[in-house]
Amino acid sequence: MTKTKRDGGNRGRIAPTPTGYMHLGHARTFLMAQQRAREKGGALVLRVEDLDSARCKPEFTESLIEDLRWAGLEWDEGPDVGGAYGPYDQSQRAGVFIDAWGTLRKAGALFPCECSRKDVQAAVQAPHDEGSELIYPGSCRDRSSAFESEDEARTVNWRFRVPDGETIEFQDGRKGLQLFVAGVDFGDFLVWRKDGIPSYELAVVADDIAMGITEVVRGEDLLLSTARQLLLYRALRETPPTYFHCPLVRDEQGVRLAKRHQSLGLREMRRQGVSPDELLGSGDP
Repeated sequence: MTKTKRDGGNRGRIAPTPTGYMHLGHARTFLMAQQRAREKGGALVLRVEDLDSARCKPEFTESLIEDLRWAGLEWDEGPDVGGAYGPYDQSQRAGVFIDAWGTLRKAGALFPCECSRKDVQAAVQAPHDEGSELIYPGSCRDRSSAFESEDEARTVNWRFRVPDGETIEFQDGRKGLQLFVAGVDFGDFLVWRKDGIPSYELAVVADDIAMGITEVVRGEDLLLSTARQLLLYRALRETPPTYFHCPLVRDEQGVRLAKRHQSLGLREMRRQGVSPDELLGSGDP
């Protein structure tokens, strides 16, 4: 049974990935999402993005729900768990992703690709920084997309064909106008893996459409992902949400927080006696 509050109005979401314990940066972003949803009189959805079964652990899901509630996060719909709202688990929503992949494939927006990341690295001639965006060289763009069945087609990797040279622009709620050039700032990107799992880009877009999300609040490290996702919305003929990208929280050395930063993890902060009311004022802005 799913408890819902769907009124067709403003809808936000928080979407943690349970690959470790929550830190201050997560909490501040999620609290901002809640604040903005409440200011607009809208609903807030909790979605656990647990598609990576090798890294996502049940104990992390349990701890993040506990930490979210301690931090003052309240969401307005989800599976009924003992009279309370539970989260939506992305791992249980395969049909949503298969439908979106099928729609994109029928529209001719995708092509099958047999290139590994190493293949792409080897094909990229221009020097690039470690960890920077690798622009896919188009090696498989002309491959046939015909397969004997959809089941067979889902056993290979699929990439989205970007419109090379087109400027993708959007107005961010915090950072203002953002511009990215397809084929320059990012290339053809993976949307489906041969193990039957959608990429982050496809899963997020398909779920946000299905859940009627009208505003996405997340970290500014995902600005480039937003450009990719806007192309998916267009190919799916769906209206995208608005976006608000929060500043990243960094440690004393200016390094972006990660789940390995125990000193600014919510569990450790709780042990140190930090109160939920202090979270938004803690750490660097």
